[in-house]
Amino acid sequence: MTESIIENEKICFICDSESGLHRHHVFHGTANRKLSEEYGCWVWLCPRHHNMSKEGVHYNAGLDLRIKQIAQERWEEVYGNRKDFIRTFGKSYL
Repeated sequence: MTESIIENEKICFICDSESGLHRHHVFHGTANRKLSEEYGCWVWLCPRHHNMSKEGVHYNAGLDLRIKQIAQERWEEVYGNRKDFIRTFGKSYL
């Protein structure tokens, strides 16, 4: 398992809960999910902030976009520039 480039602790990225955590791949779709894994673009989320409520990243477009933006900023710090990110993931979220 590739380490996350976004967070270092196994706690919910949103609320710091340690209970029932799900691993959320930031960039969706078959190809981008694999790339999220490869580049460490994932975070831990509690069920509420993942997919078990309307507050979850899978139902809250604003939260989803914000996590994508954080991941992209971190990816650019670690791996390359904006053009490289777009070439890898297909678009910019910033």
